[in-house]
Amino acid sequence: MATTAAAVWGRAEQQDFRARVRGCLLGGALGDALGAGADGLTLDAIRDAHGPDGLTDPAPAFGRRGAVTAATQMSLFTVDGLIRAQIRRDTGVWHPPTDVHRAHLRWAATQHDWGPDERRKDNGWLAREEWLYARRNPPRACLTGLGDDRLGTLDKPKNPTAADSGALVRSAPFGLLVGWERQLVCQLAVECAVQTHGAPAAGLAAGAFAVTVHGLARGASPEAAVDRALEQLAARPGHEPVTEALGRALGAVREGAPDPARVAALGADEDRAEGQLAAAVYCALVGEDVRHGLRLAVNHDGPSSVTGALTGALLGALHGETALPPAWLAELEGRATVLELADDFSMEMTQGAALHGPAESSPGWLARYPRG
Repeated sequence: MATTAAAVWGRAEQQDFRARVRGCLLGGALGDALGAGADGLTLDAIRDAHGPDGLTDPAPAFGRRGAVTAATQMSLFTVDGLIRAQIRRDTGVWHPPTDVHRAHLRWAATQHDWGPDERRKDNGWLAREEWLYARRNPPRACLTGLGDDRLGTLDKPKNPTAADSGALVRSAPFGLLVGWERQLVCQLAVECAVQTHGAPAAGLAAGAFAVTVHGLARGASPEAAVDRALEQLAARPGHEPVTEALGRALGAVREGAPDPARVAALGADEDRAEGQLAAAVYCALVGEDVRHGLRLAVNHDGPSSVTGALTGALLGALHGETALPPAWLAELEGRATVLELADDFSMEMTQGAALHGPAESSPGWLARYPRG
């Protein structure tokens, strides 16, 4: 797998890119945290608890307001894996799916260890963040798929029938590889999805989501970004469920004022990857701002944290970090970690040559992200 030639990054381009990376990762975490307060509840129960407008601000989940789920945890480890893949290019080893898989294995360790294992020299800084050592409704397929070291591949995927959103919700970071061609972004997302989710629609939904984020991060309109995702799907076997779901999302925009019924009808009330993708795309398309889009995304019978996380990542990549609701950010669990990782990713993608190379590298950077 290869990328395009490195882009020439001016200061304004670097600042815009960093704002979109921060927006995508923080936005995904905000949507995840907002939805966590409604997970497991029907729309009627949400309205009974929060009023006729439903959930409009973060509510307590896992013992606090602003708590995130496994969706945010795994997305952070996806970023960690992508940074290490870039660094390992200096060694002549270039297989990003392997680096992302290793990162997700480090996430899997957080789900059964009491805390960071100082004996593991490959952990880097992220796996030493103690707040990540908490079970927050991890998808079963993610736990079983990462239950051993075997790498799932397109020919031999893990969990061949797993069609839920577990791979989808960790795939936004692939779209932040703005220097890559979108077909490679799609391919990488699909290859990493099958490490836990083998159903074709689950992998292709992850690929379509990544390409949509990629378009937004490069400044495209939401409609154009979705069109580019549809172009990438067209030639791939088994794309029909995902293509049809995205088509319904685009069509729903013209069918009247957005409401929970439209979001549910697109698939938000069930944990299937293509339906969750369609619902999130719709909420991003019709959201008047980030707050409105996220409120629309989480008020339904299904896994609200999933729809919220997907919608938040899309809106954050579109608008950047300064569009996110500051009062929600103030209570977000792990905000400092998310920001630190986002800035590290931005620095690696724009200034990597100054941090490491075949001849000389920054010891501090390699301590944060060991080559392994």
